[in-house]
Amino acid sequence: MAEKGKKQVPLRLSNQLYEQLAAWAEDDFRSVNGQIEYLLTECVRQRKKNGKYVSDEIDKPLDIDIS
Repeated sequence: MAEKGKKQVPLRLSNQLYEQLAAWAEDDFRSVNGQIEYLLTECVRQRKKNGKYVSDEIDKPLDIDIS
């Protein structure tokens, strides 16, 4: 059952992106869900702080293939 105040959001990810997130989550001792929530929270926090996303280069293609 979802925690009070939290919303469940279905999310579709490519296998490659999921594997990258899973490895990152493991490095940070988090679940994949916890890692995604952490990353989204940090992006929102940064945007509130300076009105910008985490990086001015956020839309540039990545060096890894996550499609």
